Amino acid sequence: MDIRNIAIIAHVDHGKTTLVDGLLRQGGAFNTHEEVGELIMDSNAQEKERGITIYAKNAAIHYKDCRINLVDTPGHADFGSEVERVLGTVDSVLLVVDAQEGPMPQTKFVLKKSLAMGLKPIVVINKIDKPAARPMEVVDMVFDLFVKLGANDAQLDFAYIFAIAREGIAKRKLEDDSKDLTPLFDLIMEKVPPAEQNISVPFRMQPASLDYDNYVGRLGVGRVTEGEVRVGDKVFIKAEGAPTRTAKISKLFRNEGIRRMEIDVGGAGDIIRIAGIPDINVGETITTSETAEPLPALRIDPPTISMTFLVNNSPFAGKEGKLVTTRHIRERLDKEKETNVGLLVEDIHGTDAYKVSGRGELHLSVLLEQMRREGFELQVSRPQVIVRDGPNGKEEPVEQVIIDIPETAIGTVIDMLTRRKGEMVDMKTENGHTRIEYTAPTRGLLGLRGDFIIETKGEGILSHAFLRYEPWKGPLPGRTRGSILSMLHGVASGYDLWKLEERGKLFIIPGTVMYEGMIIGESAKDQDMEVNVTKGKKLTNMRASGTDEATKLTPIQPMTLEQALEYIADDELVEITPINIRLRKKLLTDNERRRARNVAKS
Repeated sequence: MDIRNIAIIAHVDHGKTTLVDGLLRQGGAFNTHEEVGELIMDSNAQEKERGITIYAKNAAIHYKDCRINLVDTPGHADFGSEVERVLGTVDSVLLVVDAQEGPMPQTKFVLKKSLAMGLKPIVVINKIDKPAARPMEVVDMVFDLFVKLGANDAQLDFAYIFAIAREGIAKRKLEDDSKDLTPLFDLIMEKVPPAEQNISVPFRMQPASLDYDNYVGRLGVGRVTEGEVRVGDKVFIKAEGAPTRTAKISKLFRNEGIRRMEIDVGGAGDIIRIAGIPDINVGETITTSETAEPLPALRIDPPTISMTFLVNNSPFAGKEGKLVTTRHIRERLDKEKETNVGLLVEDIHGTDAYKVSGRGELHLSVLLEQMRREGFELQVSRPQVIVRDGPNGKEEPVEQVIIDIPETAIGTVIDMLTRRKGEMVDMKTENGHTRIEYTAPTRGLLGLRGDFIIETKGEGILSHAFLRYEPWKGPLPGRTRGSILSMLHGVASGYDLWKLEERGKLFIIPGTVMYEGMIIGESAKDQDMEVNVTKGKKLTNMRASGTDEATKLTPIQPMTLEQALEYIADDELVEITPINIRLRKKLLTDNERRRARNVAKS
């Protein structure tokens, strides 16, 4: 049977996963009586809530006596290293581009990787039903991007097709009357080369990602480069600079639709899961021949952001979570490393804390959110960029930033990015909206999103992706406003909070239980402010309570984990529990903070 291996790549929210869903439905991946929901491939709870793909996933369908292996890839820049690895398992890619937005930062990133690996993409111009869609213009924009990224002549001659993934429709020409995705299936059969199926040589395979099963343990997921492997086979595990290990294959799996099916033999060209190697890692070579050469090592992008994970030591420690000790946190992080290869965990000597590094804020916040849902209680520090020594001194990560905003917000946004060491690359205005491209240090983007949403009144779109390391850009302005701190343990009074509103922005509601040093709001001034909001209204025999002003507070939207991480300063922490997300000072009492300041000055 012919095998076609293809990955779906795109910028976040361009319709990639929706398109995969349509291909699965129309490709017969489900029985006619079977009920399936939307975004089938995004099965993780956070994926459904956030509306993004976090983990690469495999699926398979059959079309015209051909097995088509589909790999759905993450669309967010923080998970770009996983995209790069899975591209090595396929022979082509479907590049999905929004017919209105055109190419965005992650489009450039994933396309650049695809072209460098010699793949010839098929371009899918999606969402052509949008009122402001400009499909032919976007085709030209994609072509220009191919040229800019150094595509060869064969790659520049890419096939393209138009789609409304939400409705399960694809068409070769805009004027075609199509009712399904058949034109896309036919284009895949026409343009994607069949996988080589050389089974006359010893088996070799290189896991591009890892999975975990509660019954069989760690699974290596990847494409069989050559040969065949059977359950029970003895295999050799090889990696550059490491001694050869041996293991016995206990289980083999491949996908039928989205289901994982057990098989007896896996052959060249197919994408399979392999069990029986408890210490398998991404990029190692699994082979049945002791003398076989290991496959070229897979490059894993280094982390760019780090946080300190600490045991919760707040006055409320242990009241809301069940997993609270150093041992619990360490075991969970070790388990995460089993499959999350972009994660780096280091002990901080002499402390109950760990330095955890990843590809971005979202990468780490997804892990933290999962931990709190599992019952963990912990504290984390402000994210810090990871710097390195370059040929000319200290270097830091720099990102490509693309901003779509109304014309009225241009001045404010330009000022915002300039203060954060952003350098404008391009600016275009059309139909009252402006697209600005910047390069900016990752440091400058920490905490930007919240201010950006406020300044653009929620109408702006901000996208960014790691670009490269560049020389250190120098100091950046810090947070311009201080924190409002509770000076006492107690319960927040609505009356006191009402009186406090004019002095800043509140983070809590009446009835919130607080402790000393807990952050309850943002001050309008540039310095921290300690307040007592536990007093309440005092009544006298001269005045009845009903004569006072109504204590109607401005509604408060609870702060998300990402917003909390963006907000805190270097001397603050985020306390994370299954029930609450709290902000606090590292040193809770005023005396402790004064003493620390005096020590720093001396």
